[in-house]
Amino acid sequence: MKSTNYNKISEELVNSFNEEMTCELAKRLEDENYASPFDGLKDWHLLRALAINRPELTSNYIHLLDQEPFDEN
Repeated sequence: MKSTNYNKISEELVNSFNEEMTCELAKRLEDENYASPFDGLKDWHLLRALAINRPELTSNYIHLLDQEPFDEN
């Protein structure tokens, strides 16, 4: 099981992603085969950052993100 080694989601990291990398990330999230819940959470946060900053890469994977409305106040 390969998971990300990204400790910090930076603009550089988000901009380095392409369609193939995004597909691999989504596959890991769909498979949910992580050594720890924290590894899955890291990938989820990365996909969320991609959805916000590079939506063209994530349109096929938006179902993996929790889109429930919530109040941040």
